[in-house]
Amino acid sequence: MWIAISALNLAFAVMLGAFGAHGLKTHAGEAQLAWWQTATDYFFYHALGLLALAILARVIPELPIKASFILIQVGIFFFCGSLYVMALGLPRILGAITPIGGALMITGWLVLAWNAFKYVK
Repeated sequence: MWIAISALNLAFAVMLGAFGAHGLKTHAGEAQLAWWQTATDYFFYHALGLLALAILARVIPELPIKASFILIQVGIFFFCGSLYVMALGLPRILGAITPIGGALMITGWLVLAWNAFKYVK
């Protein structure tokens, strides 16, 4: 299941990146395009990270990844999602959600580090 979710994230990142590069350019301002690009970059990075987690779960099944995976996935939704909707013209107040998403992604990676340290012991 983790690999499938990772693959879907990567597919959506490609689609949204293509839309930003081709469909949004004529309708958005410079700031909106920058938000879109940032969202797409972070989407790709973290989708690849989720894929790495999914593979890690297969290689080291004793290492718990569920909490990290969920935190990162929800973080992607809030961080990237808020930037995408602002780039599409929705109110900039939605930018208040962006740091929550970033904090969730950071927490997900820190939880993974914590679990990895516990696993090595």
